[in-house]
Amino acid sequence: MSKSSVKTVTPFILLVVVALIAMFVKPEADFIPSAEKAYNTADIAWVLISTALVFLMTPGLAFFYGGMVHRKNVISTMIKSVVAAGVIGVLWIAVGFSLSFGDSLGGFIGNPTTYLFFSGVKSGAPWPLATSIPLSLFAVFQLMFAIITPGLVVGAVAERIRFTSYILFIVLFCLLVYAPVAHWSWHPEGFLAKMGVWDFAGGTVVHITAGCAALAGALVLKRRIAHQEQKEIPPANVPYVLIGTGLLWFGWFGFNAGSAVGSTPLAVNAFVTTNTAAASAGLAWMFFDVIKEKKPSVLGFCIGAVVGLVAITPGAGFVAVPQSIIIGVVASLLSNIAVGIKHKSKLDDTLDVFPCHGFGGMVGMLLTGVFANKVVHGIAEGPQGWFYGNPSFFFTQLKAMLLVSSYAFAVSFAIFKFINFILPLRVTEEEEELGLDQTQHDEKYMQGTLLVTQLNGKQKEEEIH
Repeated sequence: MSKSSVKTVTPFILLVVVALIAMFVKPEADFIPSAEKAYNTADIAWVLISTALVFLMTPGLAFFYGGMVHRKNVISTMIKSVVAAGVIGVLWIAVGFSLSFGDSLGGFIGNPTTYLFFSGVKSGAPWPLATSIPLSLFAVFQLMFAIITPGLVVGAVAERIRFTSYILFIVLFCLLVYAPVAHWSWHPEGFLAKMGVWDFAGGTVVHITAGCAALAGALVLKRRIAHQEQKEIPPANVPYVLIGTGLLWFGWFGFNAGSAVGSTPLAVNAFVTTNTAAASAGLAWMFFDVIKEKKPSVLGFCIGAVVGLVAITPGAGFVAVPQSIIIGVVASLLSNIAVGIKHKSKLDDTLDVFPCHGFGGMVGMLLTGVFANKVVHGIAEGPQGWFYGNPSFFFTQLKAMLLVSSYAFAVSFAIFKFINFILPLRVTEEEEELGLDQTQHDEKYMQGTLLVTQLNGKQKEEEIH
């Protein structure tokens, strides 16, 4: 068998092996709590709904990214976000949940055998920080976070990464970056959690890791041909971006408010801060563009709103509603400036993932260190920010941000380099010119005809849908 044949059949063989192993895992009965510590059906209902909402963010992200790339790369960009649901959906059951939330090995990683192939999850006692819902529900809620995280990286490497190489990246990123950082931050024995770091819904675990991985991928893959030639690439479908933003905003209520893991007042606070930060950030981005003598745009508002959602994520349950406005505004303005700086550089982060998700997550992490208040969370040992007289918490958040950013970038850079060593990471110039929809998937985004109009004496081509 040739090398190319081995590479072709290996993914299928691995999936079959996993399926065969799983076939022999002993079925388990559900854990039944005692009368004194019964499950709360309202909490179960809310977390089930939240789980579905977070899953909805994955196709939402596909629309958000797919609408912004060139029309010859729409399908290839969208499937890279959605295929993570397949890859992580299996990997999480096999070993991902165990690595993230299994018995702690020194505070750095979970024991892979604790919940190997979900053994002990259905029959296990509830998670210590979510005692009112079954452990299996907590596990599947966390699965949705693991799915969307590598999907965020797609925007930085779009229009030039080979599909099979990206599949391998998803696997390695989950095992070597996402699972360790999730364990550090969200396991009670994780070393960041014990250090006093607070990340309510994934500003560090999801957005900083994805943003830094995106930066690493953009550097390893280098610039697109169109970027080198300084060609302007019009978005394929702005209404797709608007639809994607709406789905992301809607799903983010489950992302943040669901992280209260219960139908509680804390979930309500997270829900309202999420909406408020997104609203203020969308307006801030759009109004700031107007100051820079641009017209208020759909893309501007949508990108700003998503930055606000990113920024409020680490502090949604720790900051009060009024302060979420300033968090949205500050994060939006700083990310807008970062995008402007990036556009003047030679960095080809296709859809500005690092300045929006990575940098937005960093800003949100630090502003949580500024505006967190124990009154919101309601626990004596909860976070109290610098604005309320506790600068030490801010510097704890800062240390965690620097550590996670460095780790995620370095390991992701090594992952991309390793993949490039064993597989072609980037498509050929001919494939890039033809578009990845056709060359990677043999499919084509149905595009409309072109209407030529006159604008200020110049011809302008507009696509009709």
